[in-house]
Amino acid sequence: MDTLSDSYNCEGDDEPPSSSDDSEPPQCIPASNRIKLFGTVPDKDWNDWKWQFRNRVTSVEQLSKYAPLSATRYAEINTVTKTYPLSITPYYLSLMDLNNPQDPVAMQAIPSIEEITVRYTGVEDPLEEERDSVVPGLVHRYPDRVLMVLTDICPMLCRHCTRKREWKNGDWVRTPDDIEKMLNYIRGNTNIRDVILSGGDCLTLSNKHLANVIHSLRQINHVEIIRIGTRFPVVLPQRIDSEFCDILSEYGPIWLNTHFNTVNEITPESAAAVDRIIRAGVPVNNQSVLMRGINDTVEKQTRLCQGLLKIKVRPYYLFQCDEVQGTDHLRTSIDTGIKIIEGMRGFTSGLAIPNFAVDLPQGGGKITLQPNYIVARSEKEILFSNYRGRMINCNNVSADQPVQTYPAPEAIPDKLIYNLPEVMDADRVII
Repeated sequence: MDTLSDSYNCEGDDEPPSSSDDSEPPQCIPASNRIKLFGTVPDKDWNDWKWQFRNRVTSVEQLSKYAPLSATRYAEINTVTKTYPLSITPYYLSLMDLNNPQDPVAMQAIPSIEEITVRYTGVEDPLEEERDSVVPGLVHRYPDRVLMVLTDICPMLCRHCTRKREWKNGDWVRTPDDIEKMLNYIRGNTNIRDVILSGGDCLTLSNKHLANVIHSLRQINHVEIIRIGTRFPVVLPQRIDSEFCDILSEYGPIWLNTHFNTVNEITPESAAAVDRIIRAGVPVNNQSVLMRGINDTVEKQTRLCQGLLKIKVRPYYLFQCDEVQGTDHLRTSIDTGIKIIEGMRGFTSGLAIPNFAVDLPQGGGKITLQPNYIVARSEKEILFSNYRGRMINCNNVSADQPVQTYPAPEAIPDKLIYNLPEVMDADRVII
């Protein structure tokens, strides 16, 4: 019988530290990136996350002291920041090759004129989070989990940010009354078992503030899992201090999702921050965003994901860049993401391969996409193409379908054993 293959050949307790708009950046001296850009900053300050936060680069004037900007580029960045502001921590700035316009770290942080000149499909709130907000700051889209947006403040303003619309509203932190309304909604809905803390970046809040929120959630019996979404391990790893890790340890189970986009962001400092989180009993996953020119090839994604495993971070999601206004220039086609997964599958560990996902517009939720490995199918067989393009038949017969039966093994004469189809068709056995 023919088979299918035959047919196919902060400074205060409750607020983040303030930014010093009038302070002069440190003087530049040559050497390594940190030394070259921030050579006068002592280790005590450099390793203080509040110093890093206060000394963020927030204007093109400050940026020009570190980066060589032509008059045109200077004017373009200045124009963009009137719509989409700029904020970069000294630590993250030190990871950039500022002489390379295509540096994958710089492209995530330094404004591009394309943010305001390239318009295809972007809208302010493509995921319709505001529509799904049951009380201010609490997004309830999926039956068993909610998202608590505690602040819109971030240490760095990523140019691909899903909530870029919030940048025009100034810096805000949810009030105690806002948070109590969120908690009351969660208390009243026993279907909610998973709560995600987000922002902005919720780690801009003080440890005391975070501990109060997490403690309140832990008093709700039906809340089983707390997740924290933060980019601090990547853009400001100094924030992961012992006090924060003690909170993680006390109130588990907590999971932490972070956001590495390029192997250039994996540094001894970020690795140490991840290690501190893991030693507090908290698993760390990564949610990357697919972006044109930054991480849109098989090689770049493989290097990133293998690098993440080396620092004990599990690649979790690779997201198609959301259709957010101001990010059109960074988006690739969805086919690009599928081809990346196809190119990684079989050539690196399955642990290193993230789920490629599209967070659908109009609040449709996340769907995961895989390459199509099914070539053809019949009633009893499916023909697959494996990672090397080899065609392999797989039986698709279930227990409730009639199949050819054979005597029990002990009843088969030795001389007949080698006539069994399973042995004759040994080429179909995959080890």
